[in-house]
Order: sequence, then C-alpha cells, then structure tokens
Amino acid sequence: MKKIILSILFAGFMFTTMEQNALDTATFGNGCFWCSEAIFQRLKGVKEVTPGYAGGNEKNPSYDLVCSGTTRYAEVIQLTYDPKVISYRELLEVFWKTHDPTTLNRQGADVGTQYRSVIFYHNQQQKETAEFYKNELTKAKIWNKPIVTEIAPISNFYPAENYHNDYYKNNPGNGYCNFVITPKVEKFEKLFKEKLK
Repeated sequence: MKKIILSILFAGFMFTTMEQNALDTATFGNGCFWCSEAIFQRLKGVKEVTPGYAGGNEKNPSYDLVCSGTTRYAEVIQLTYDPKVISYRELLEVFWKTHDPTTLNRQGADVGTQYRSVIFYHNQQQKETAEFYKNELTKAKIWNKPIVTEIAPISNFYPAENYHNDYYKNNPGNGYCNFVITPKVEKFEKLFKEKLK
C-alpha cells in the first residue's frame, strides 16, 4: 500500500520547469553513502555519483572525523544528472523509497548524525519540490512515525576519500556490502526496473 500511495503522489504532481540543456546537481543524505551511491549509480540519466560530506563547518573533513559524530556533517551523495532523462522529482522518489525517513540520525544499524535523512537543495525550485513532497507524504501518513528528513540549503560539499568511490562495486566480498547493501540494491532494482541503466 505504501508503494502505491508513494507512486501516486510522485506521478500526480510535477513542477513546470524551463527547458534545461545542461546537467544538474542534487545532493542527498540517506544513510551510509556506500549504499546510496550503489543505488543512484544505476539510474538512467545519472551521469556521476560522488560520495562526500555536507552540512558541517570544519574544512576538509575526513571520514574518521565525520564518523566520530561530533560534527554536523552528513554522509551524502552528490549527483550529476541529465534532467531531460530523469527529473529531480524522480530522484526524490528514489530517495524517499530507498530509506526510512522517520528514524532520527540513523539508518538500520548505522547510528549518528552523519547518517541522518537530509536533502540539500541547490536552488529554490529544488527546495519547493522537496518541501512539497515531504508535506504530501506527511499528509498521506505513509509511515507510522513522523518524517524527520531535514531540508537545507547546500552550503558546502567535500568529496570523500578516493577509496569510498565505487565502494560496493570494488568490495564485493565485504560483509557490509553483502549483508546491508546487496539487499537494498535488489529491492531498489525490483521497484525501479524501468529506470535502470
């Protein structure tokens, strides 16, 4: 039932957009960036996915610093995408359907402010679109608990260390990949098979 209501909401409303010829950028935090990268890389129209850190104040944060939970940084992915192939609205649909936006500062066993649910918008249209869907999903009562997803302007973004890039693809024997990421990817691929590359 949740899937049906979510699909109706995202299919039923679209913002009017000006003709866009260039690539666009989106930044999402929805748990471990290894998981998010593995999911969003598979979408048609997504050209590049860069894991990184956003939302904190320290310059050039490291993975160890962010994992300490003492910063306001979130693990995020920054996408470069072609809006003629996939819209921001469609990216938000994937965002909402591939994590639990009701758990504060955690996704599954990953706990801390760095794993919070957050949308960092790059312009007013992204802000309005994100707020609209958050409000509609709240009204539709898709989840039993309130949505805690933060919607904030992007003020900084630092790419993560190189070894985080393509982590799922490059570490097939890793236990976290096998037990956490693979089930998420398999669920995503069933749900969004028409949007896969």
